[in-house]
Amino acid sequence: MDVQLPRGMRDFSPEEKLFRDKVLGTFKTVFERFGFNPLETPVLERLDVLTSKFAGGEEILKEMFTLTDQGDRKLGLRYDMTVPLARYIGCNPNVKMPFKRYVIGPVYRDGPIKLGRYREFYQCDADIVGTTSVAADAQCIELALAVFKELGLDVRLVFNDRALLDSMLKKDGVAAEQLIPAILTLDKLKKIGEEGVRKELTEKEIPTDALDNVIRIAQLEPADRVQAILKQYGPLPALARVEGLRLKLQALYHGTTEKDRVLFDPSLARGLTYYTGTVFEVFWNDERLTSSLLGAGRYDNMISEFLGKPAPAVGISFGLEPIMEALKLQGMEQRKTVTDVYVIPIKTPTEAARLVAQLRDAGVNADLDLTDKGISKNLQYADALGIPYVVFLGKREIADGVCKLKDMNSGEETLLTTEELVARVT
Repeated sequence: MDVQLPRGMRDFSPEEKLFRDKVLGTFKTVFERFGFNPLETPVLERLDVLTSKFAGGEEILKEMFTLTDQGDRKLGLRYDMTVPLARYIGCNPNVKMPFKRYVIGPVYRDGPIKLGRYREFYQCDADIVGTTSVAADAQCIELALAVFKELGLDVRLVFNDRALLDSMLKKDGVAAEQLIPAILTLDKLKKIGEEGVRKELTEKEIPTDALDNVIRIAQLEPADRVQAILKQYGPLPALARVEGLRLKLQALYHGTTEKDRVLFDPSLARGLTYYTGTVFEVFWNDERLTSSLLGAGRYDNMISEFLGKPAPAVGISFGLEPIMEALKLQGMEQRKTVTDVYVIPIKTPTEAARLVAQLRDAGVNADLDLTDKGISKNLQYADALGIPYVVFLGKREIADGVCKLKDMNSGEETLLTTEELVARVT
């Protein structure tokens, strides 16, 4: 029997799981700091929901895992967290607006595998439903930057407006029915380069010179791009939203954000069909990993289709896997065990078990030797797992009413009563 994992899937060792949980805990803390509440939806959804005209679009549907249950019902594994949110709001039309939710969980795509990309991966999403205000878009950007600041990652956030991109492409000769195919191809600009984009546009019978202005303006200095669009196309309605968002962000970050961390890029497309306004992505400022760490945008029509009434929304989706890769490459500390105190009984198994129980009652993550290893091997075990404290408990210590605590980092040893031990390690 072949015991290998399916391609693109992974096991997580205790060390890896502890690291992931630490990062997820950061997401949860910051999400709730910004007033977002948790929501959980199932991994399986009805196929007609996942493939509806207001869902993910042709490119992402190619990567969807599908199945049929015993009742011959067509189902699919969720490929993102946005479609399930839309379905949830549709099933619960009396939800109070604006509805701010976050969700953390696995999604599935049968796509290409590379560093930071797998077939099962976690997304960590936060969305605001029920307002078209640019303040909601700005808050999502503020939230994204707050998470990366908390994680200690130096990033840049790139944003655009899909309605603006639509208007530019239309004025440059792209027909209305060709807009989505053109944008899905433009989204590959960083992956396949300008030549690859032009080749794919030709195959789709879309005029390639329609991209000339978009690409030219995107290559200008960030501070010059808005004026260049005004000069080329005039005062497009969506350009006012872009400028409003930029000014809002500058106000939030005291005028430094445009220069330092947030950049307007008119070529940013985001390869999902449901985006209607602001779109943005976050990248690590380190060439060792080029995958996007976050994708986000405004999608004002998707949930409206489910409800049959307006339900504008904007949201962000963190890619946990590339974020984890970046943190590892940066050297973020990883724990190998949850144990904080390891008790070594020296012919005192009952007393040691009692001491461990007292530590656990005090809220300390404590464990003890269960295999009668010698002191040397027990110390090697504790050191290998990075356990910060070891306690020796022998008959002499019991007679004196103390135990011996060893700090594994400094090597310092101290005789302490049980009360003093608890105070020291809590």
